[in-house]
Amino acid sequence: MRVALCLLQCASLASLVSLSFSACTVTDTIKGALGSTSDFLSSTTPGSWVTADGLLKPEHKVTAFVTLNFENLKQDMAQGQGEYLTSLSELFGVPQNGKQAFFSYAQSRYQLINTNRGGPAELIALLDPSPGSTNSLGK
Repeated sequence: MRVALCLLQCASLASLVSLSFSACTVTDTIKGALGSTSDFLSSTTPGSWVTADGLLKPEHKVTAFVTLNFENLKQDMAQGQGEYLTSLSELFGVPQNGKQAFFSYAQSRYQLINTNRGGPAELIALLDPSPGSTNSLGK
């Protein structure tokens, strides 16, 4: 009986020691991964793109949307309509009565994006209807 109790205590102690070491390893791994991610994000996004609430700042919404949906936007530009182009017009603040002109303008600019292999920044510059942009539509 005494031997069994001793074995049980040794096994319990060994389990606790094992769990302690594995917990430290898991914690260090998580901290390392999160630390690397936050270091990467802070070095690539000066001023942070998100608010304290974790929401995307308004001035970065168009860039994020175009970057994430670039290929779909190109398809919609080719067709002169579509949900991605409609969403982009909303983000740009195009009024309802100007949407058809925006879609036509986007379709007329499709070849510039497609042949020059322009990226998201070029697409934004090409379609941005705000005053002072290269797009002649205006708001």
